[in-house]
Amino acid sequence: MAVVRDLRVLLRFQGFRRLLGVRLLSQGADGVYQVALAAYVVFSPEKQTSAAAVASAMAVLLLPYSLVGPFAGVLLDRWRRRQVLLYGSLLRAVLASATALLILSPAPDWLFYVSALCVTAVNRFVLSGLSAALPRVVDAERLVIANSLSPTAGTLAATAGGGIAFAVRLVVADSDAAVVLVGAVLYLCAALASLSMARELLGPDRTLVRERIGTALTGTVRDLVAGVRHLAAPPRREAAWALAAMALMRFCYGALLVMLLMLCRYALTTTTDDGLTLLGLALGLSGAGFFAAAVVTPWTAGRIGPTRWIVVCAGATALLEPALGLPFATAPLLAAAFVLGLTTQGAKIATDTIVQSSVEDGFRGRIFSVYDVLFNVAFVGAAAVAALMLPPDGRSVPLVITIAVIYATVAVIMGRFDRQ
Repeated sequence: MAVVRDLRVLLRFQGFRRLLGVRLLSQGADGVYQVALAAYVVFSPEKQTSAAAVASAMAVLLLPYSLVGPFAGVLLDRWRRRQVLLYGSLLRAVLASATALLILSPAPDWLFYVSALCVTAVNRFVLSGLSAALPRVVDAERLVIANSLSPTAGTLAATAGGGIAFAVRLVVADSDAAVVLVGAVLYLCAALASLSMARELLGPDRTLVRERIGTALTGTVRDLVAGVRHLAAPPRREAAWALAAMALMRFCYGALLVMLLMLCRYALTTTTDDGLTLLGLALGLSGAGFFAAAVVTPWTAGRIGPTRWIVVCAGATALLEPALGLPFATAPLLAAAFVLGLTTQGAKIATDTIVQSSVEDGFRGRIFSVYDVLFNVAFVGAAAVAALMLPPDGRSVPLVITIAVIYATVAVIMGRFDRQ
């Protein structure tokens, strides 16, 4: 396979191997920590979980990525990236240990959320540092391949970390604190792995002249505004519509995920362990849908066009989502998890392609920063709306119908744009 061949070539670079090791350990720990957070908020036997609590947890996990992300690069161009990986991982290990102590103590919930918020905020710097360091460990010829394979490997590591978290909680110890401590150990391992690289290996180059930090931060805001203006110009209208469509589909996915969490907790199972097992199965099927989208989308979008593929994804979900969701039964919901994973990721890949091909190279990075903010804010907004609409057990016919209407609207609008 081409992917395996490319990976073998990259692994010949010692710096890449070590940087990839840090990424795998770091994102594996992220997967453990995020599942532990979800389990504590939703499936703790002593807690009467509400959709509002789920929405709060999602905000904690995602908002730092949106608010900190665009500005992380300003600081990463001033700090040694190896040190960011080292101290960022050590800090997350300490903060994760503090989260475990808060789970075990009668501390107020807001303190727990502050701890989790700090962990995810530091994550943004570490992930950005991993990406920024890639050109320092591979040559220019293989940089595109490295940019493709490294994040994919990190995502797989995060998924594996989630699996470890489920295994620890269900088999080794029925304790969310124990799971969080496993994540803390993995963060510590990531810190130790970063020490295998020289301090100056990952840059940045100290000889470069840099703006003052205040000027750089305000310049980032100006750049984002300029990116939005660039996107609004007629030649980039296809990219603008695709981003809007993706934001709406992400909104739908987020609302349905909150509903699934509540159904797994209350309506479809009788014990918290059964609910956690069912959630793990549903997320696994959704991940399988993501993988299927990666296989199907390049061929399909290449034949019918990426915009039309978004129409197909949104239209198919508009039809299948109410058919599979309204029975509020286990088997149809598991099938819906796979379908949503496939169509959501398929539309995202198509949107990425449209943006990359429509936007001028000098604006592409800024547009993807805007894309990242839209992506996560839509998800958090969906959780807030779901919290207002969902009953305690998660069965909400109005929410299922509303989501189907949004998907259908996306399909109709993108279909009209494609015909024009």
